[in-house]
Order: sequence, then C-alpha cells, then structure tokens
Amino acid sequence: MLRRTFLSLSASALAQRTARPNTLFILIDDLRYDALGCLGHPWLKTPNIDRLAKEGAIFRNAFVTTPLCSPSRASFMSGRWVNSHGIKSNGDNAALSHQLVTFSALQQKAGYETAYVGKLHMGNDDSPRPGFDHWVSFKGQGVYQNPAINVNGKSEAQTGFMTDILNEHALKFLRQPRTKPFSLYLAHKAVHGPFTPPERHRDLYTDAPITRHPNAQDDLNGKPALQREIPQKKNQQPRGGPSDEMVRNQLRLIQAVDEGVGEILKVLEETKQLDQTLIIFTSDNGYFHGDHGLGDKRAAYEESLRIPFLARYPAWFKPGSSHQAVILNVDIAPTMMEIAGVKPPPQVKGKSLVPLFRGKATEVRPDFYCEYYEEPGFPRIPTWHAVRSPRWKYVEYPSNPAWTELYDLQADPYEMKNLINDPALAKERKKLQARLATLKRETL
Repeated sequence: MLRRTFLSLSASALAQRTARPNTLFILIDDLRYDALGCLGHPWLKTPNIDRLAKEGAIFRNAFVTTPLCSPSRASFMSGRWVNSHGIKSNGDNAALSHQLVTFSALQQKAGYETAYVGKLHMGNDDSPRPGFDHWVSFKGQGVYQNPAINVNGKSEAQTGFMTDILNEHALKFLRQPRTKPFSLYLAHKAVHGPFTPPERHRDLYTDAPITRHPNAQDDLNGKPALQREIPQKKNQQPRGGPSDEMVRNQLRLIQAVDEGVGEILKVLEETKQLDQTLIIFTSDNGYFHGDHGLGDKRAAYEESLRIPFLARYPAWFKPGSSHQAVILNVDIAPTMMEIAGVKPPPQVKGKSLVPLFRGKATEVRPDFYCEYYEEPGFPRIPTWHAVRSPRWKYVEYPSNPAWTELYDLQADPYEMKNLINDPALAKERKKLQARLATLKRETL
C-alpha cells in the first residue's frame, strides 16, 4: 500500500514537472526593436538569436510601459506599472527593489529552482534579492572589461568581457543536474553604453552604412517639448543622436550576446532541456539612433517604446510564426506566474500571455498606457503620460498642456506630424484624453 502511494505521488510530481516548462528570460539593455537579423536589419548578423525566431515566434508589437532601464526592469519582474511599484528613475532604488514581489520569487515558492545572472541596475546594492536560489550580479552599470561581480553575496574579481562572463555563469547553472524545473533570468549589460565591444569584434562592419529613419530629418515642428532651450548636461548626447561609428559599436556589442545564445542553446540541447524550456529574448527599452534628433531613450516615440521580442517553446509556437498582438513588459511576470501555477498578487496589472502563446487568443489588449518621469540629469525629456492604440498615440506633458502631441500611426508611422490642433480630430482627441485617464487609474 505504501509503495503504491509513493509511486502515485512520484508519478504526480513528474506529471506536474513535465506540465510546467523551464523558463529562460534573456534581457538585453537598450536594444532597438529592429536591431537583429531576423527583424530585418540590413547587415547585422545574429544567427543564434535568429534561431529563436526560426524555431519559435516573433512578436512584432512588443512595448515597454516606461522606456528607461530601472523602471522597465522593475516592471518586467513585478508585472506592475511604474506608478504602482514606484521605481521611477535610474537612481538608488535598492530599498524598493528588495520589496518587489517578483515572478521569480513566486516561481521559487511553486517549486522552481531560480537564478538571477546579470545586470539588476537598482543602485549600487548588488546583494542577492529575495526569491533566487542562485545570484550573480554587479553594482550599478558595471563595466565591460574585468568586472567585479557578486556571486551569492560574495564579491569576486573577474577577468574578461562582461557579456562572456555572465554567459559562463548562466551556462554553469544550466549544466547543473536538478530534479525541479528551473527559472533563469539572464540580464546582460550589453548593448548599453559606453559602446566598447570586445577586441574580437571591434573591426566588424567597418564599412557598413548606417541608414537612419526618415524622422532623423524631423524639423521638430509641432514638438515644442523638444524645441525648448535647456542647459546641456555632460551626460547627454549632442542633438542629432549617436554618430555612425557609435551606432556600429552598439551593434557590435550584440555579437557577444549572440555567441552566448548559441552556447546556451547547445548546452540545453546536450542536457536534453531545450524543448522543455520556454525561452524569451527581449530588451528593457528601445534606443534612438538620431530619430527626432535624439539619442538614448526616455521619449514617447516608437523607437524608444518598442522592443524586440522572440520566444521559443515547441509545445506552443509554430516555427517561424509571427504575431501582431500588442504585448508589454508588465505581461512577463503574470505569464511566468501562470506557467508556475501561481495566482498573481492583486497589484499585478499586466496580463498573462499564456493564452496568446498557446493559440487560445489573438489579442491581449486594444491599447495601453505608458509613462515617464523626468530625471534631473536628463532635462531634454520632461515627464509625460501617453496612450497608444494601433492607430493613435496621444501624449500629455503635465508641466505644460501646450506641449501635447497626437499622431496617426497608420498614416505617419515615424511620428513627424503632430495633429493635436487639427479641428477634424477634436472628437478623437477627447476620446483619447478620457482613455488615458481611465487606463492610468487601472494601472495603480
């Protein structure tokens, strides 16, 4: 009798494990939505990352709700908008970050073995956060060459390039024998500035032409927030955005990431875990390559808000599939929670993508609210709140209603013509204004 009970429990545990995939979340820093081979870049070669799309799916309408590193990362981890979790800037958010209820912590409680490897970017506190069985991180932005990293609470000096080092720690975790499903959160420093690729990649793409979007020639007519005179800060790029060589160097940084993805896929294959692992590859925000005369991110325009998003899991995704549904960074946490069989806490306002991933839904939401809060060191972009739908983007600047912007994304995908004063759109403007207020309330 006892033997039959034990075997029954063992079979139940095995069935539960096989029903719940491993999860591998790969987060890149400042990677544009179009800066991968599989997303149409004209010369960038990313064969291993492209393999995720070839064997899985591309989600072509993925966005962040705040286009800034720390706030976006907190939203990925918690499923909450910035006005809810309170991490509004890239400052010292260590105390708040220790209080976040993350999807990894809930996966851990549900029986997953959890690991964090990489950039946290919540101030200079690199100590382990709750919910992780294994921890590898570093202070603040870290450095690319010969970094010091925190491994499970102890500082260790490393020799080599940061991307390679983080990838080796990820591989070490993946190779470990285990009896539970795993959850690995791999957050690279790349492709964040300073754009200094490893020596082996510094001569790549030397003669490759840099093609800018048409809005690189934007005269800023109708964009009074960008026209205003502000003091030049030492940490701001000059007007016009990054130079051609800076763009090349940023793109060169993705090569080490791509090599690492190839090594990860190889190890997952060798350990027979590949097809049992949901892999998501994305970025914490977009990046301007001179669009509207801007570099960096922060502004409400598409190049800042949109992110690449690839996913591979054969049980759910048809190889080479492409999806148009609007998905957000806040959707990752509830997705991971549902996969683990956990009910999201009430403050989680993102939506699980599992129905979309499994082909049970074709849409997640019709529109969304996004926001940004001005940082003192970056006065070029003031605080804004916006609503984006498939056709319209409406942006309010609380400090000055005269700066309000409205774009028809279907007719004007590069957001060149502000339609806010078009009398024919007065009714649409009022609808969007009301919708913005409603969505903002719903995210709290």
